[in-house]
Amino acid sequence: MTLPLLAIALLLAVTLGYVGVCAAQPFARCRHCNGFGFATTTDRKGRPKRGKTCRPCKGHGIRIRTGRHLYNLARAIHRDGTR
Repeated sequence: MTLPLLAIALLLAVTLGYVGVCAAQPFARCRHCNGFGFATTTDRKGRPKRGKTCRPCKGHGIRIRTGRHLYNLARAIHRDGTR
């Protein structure tokens, strides 16, 4: 197998794997708060305490994956264009 063919096969496998992940689990943990929904801070004694609500996930702790977001946009455009 030549190098370009191997690169294409690897890229196709990674892409199909990501599509499978987006279909099975469309949501992932928020990158900013690690799924807590809030920032963790420490008090003066060094104990962890709840901080402010996470703005990117609005306190839910989950975010929609980029691939799923693109799929939802494409589906909405197709639906609006075929009415």
